[in-house]
Amino acid sequence: MTIRGRVVLLRGILVLMLSLLTVSGGAYAQQKTYRIGYLFPLNSQLGAGASAFADEVAKRTGGRIRIEQYPNSVLGGEVEMLDGLKLGTVDFALISGAALPNVLPEAGVFSIPFIFRDADHAHHVLDSALGQAYLDKLREKGIVGLAWGENGMRQLTNAKHPIRTPDDLKGLKLRLPQSEVMVAGFKALGAETAAIGFPQLFAALQTGQVDGEENPIATILSAKFSSVQKYLTLSGHVYDPAGILVSGETWKEFSEADRAALIAAAKVGAEASRRFAAEAQKNGVAELKKQGMEVTEQIDRAAFVAAMQSVRPDYEKKFGTEVLSKIDAIK
Repeated sequence: MTIRGRVVLLRGILVLMLSLLTVSGGAYAQQKTYRIGYLFPLNSQLGAGASAFADEVAKRTGGRIRIEQYPNSVLGGEVEMLDGLKLGTVDFALISGAALPNVLPEAGVFSIPFIFRDADHAHHVLDSALGQAYLDKLREKGIVGLAWGENGMRQLTNAKHPIRTPDDLKGLKLRLPQSEVMVAGFKALGAETAAIGFPQLFAALQTGQVDGEENPIATILSAKFSSVQKYLTLSGHVYDPAGILVSGETWKEFSEADRAALIAAAKVGAEASRRFAAEAQKNGVAELKKQGMEVTEQIDRAAFVAAMQSVRPDYEKKFGTEVLSKIDAIK
């Protein structure tokens, strides 16, 4: 090859390289990163949902939208993250059903103890038009609800004695989440209650500030509550969903196509959180037994439901008899 030919070839290679760099740089410049926060570790039901959501968003947008995870309350507790979603300082979050009434009081209906027969009943309710209506209501608060994921069926733990009937709750001081609905229910069942933030809960149990708490099995495991709690009761008293939410301010940045991709990705994340919670429920009880917890697998559910009837009129007044009846009727 002549010297002139070599020069032409080198110029061609240089032009090609510059062209590739321009395309690469353009694609990179178009990528935007958003933050998603949640209360628990990466290896949790919420972490599983967030991870699946992030992966699916990247897949459906060709990597243009990147979701960066902030587990372990790095972006704040759930009340703080809800405030951040309203203000636009938090982009995305997975928020448990127990915390949602802080911005949408109507959502407290899902936290009524024993309103759901089991997790399947809860899934059918949340996946119905009724469940979608509650996600839609969040838009009035500056938050867009994408899908209902799962925190899990909440179970009781305590350091004093086994719990089988409502009478066993009398005299026990339980930490409950910031949920007026749950507090009213447990007071009707005879327990004393205390509002303590989740990050402070382990220390409160360790020092005896409270006798017990209630959370899904996955959370009881990941938080290592077995080291400060002796008794586990599979009460399944509350099914706790986890809304996959986005700030209304952030939502404005997306095209219609990207919004559709985000909603579809959220449904994938929701299913992932449900699978993780179900697996933890299935295998986690055996692990907690190995760790020394004494497990009460059956409660007198009828007695608990009967004890709850004293506050049923209050719930009907607060949420509407029609709504409670609709939930009861869904199979």
